[in-house]
Amino acid sequence: MICIKHLGLAPYRPVWDIQKRLHTEMVNKKREGEKVSGEWLLTVEHTPVITLGKHAKEENLLFSPERLLERGVECIRIERGGDVTYHGPGQLVIYPILDLELHHLGVRAYVNLLEEAVIRTIAEYGVRGERIEGASGVWIGGGTPQERKICALGVKCTRFVTMHGLALNVNTDLTGFSLINPCGFIDKGVTSLEKETGAKLDFNAIRGTLVRHLLILLNSHE
Repeated sequence: MICIKHLGLAPYRPVWDIQKRLHTEMVNKKREGEKVSGEWLLTVEHTPVITLGKHAKEENLLFSPERLLERGVECIRIERGGDVTYHGPGQLVIYPILDLELHHLGVRAYVNLLEEAVIRTIAEYGVRGERIEGASGVWIGGGTPQERKICALGVKCTRFVTMHGLALNVNTDLTGFSLINPCGFIDKGVTSLEKETGAKLDFNAIRGTLVRHLLILLNSHE
C-alpha cells in the first residue's frame, strides 16, 4: 500500500530527515528478508533552499553559501543524483519512498515514469511537456532557443528503494533560480505552470492530479 502524506510548507532538513528514516527502514527490511508492507509519497512545498546533488559543481552556485544565507536561502549538499536546484514556495515537491522491485521497475524506467506523470499532469492544464536528450526532467520548447525546464528530477536508489524525487514549478517565484545555474545549465531557462498559462493555479488541485497520475502509472507496473 502506498501512503500519501502532505507536509505543507516546510524547511528542507526536517523533511530530508523523514525521507532518510523511511528509506532506511525499508532498506533494512529488505536486507533482513522481510516483506515491505508500506510505501510512501511525501508531498511538500519547501521554504527557500538550494540543494546540490552528489555530482554538483560549486561553480553552479552564483553566490557563496554565506551570501545565500544572508538572503534567507540555505544551501545543502545531499545524496541524490543531479546537479544544483532551487526549491521554494509555490513549487510542488514529491518524494516517493518506493520499492521498485514491487513495481517491476528499473531505475531508468522509474525516472521515465516520474517524467511521464508530470507530462500528463501539465497536459491537463494545456501545457505540452517533453523530454530532451541528455537532460532529466520535463521541458517545454525542446529543440528551440526557448528550451525551458518546468520540472527537475533527482533520485537516490538503494536496493531498489527510492528517495528524493521531483520538483514541479507551479506558482513558483522563478527569481530564486537566478542564484544558480539550474541543474548545471547556463544556456537553458526555467519556467512554471503559472508563467506558461498566465494564471495563478490551484496548488492543491495540481498536487492531487500529479499524485493521481503517479499512482495510475505505478499500479500499471505491479
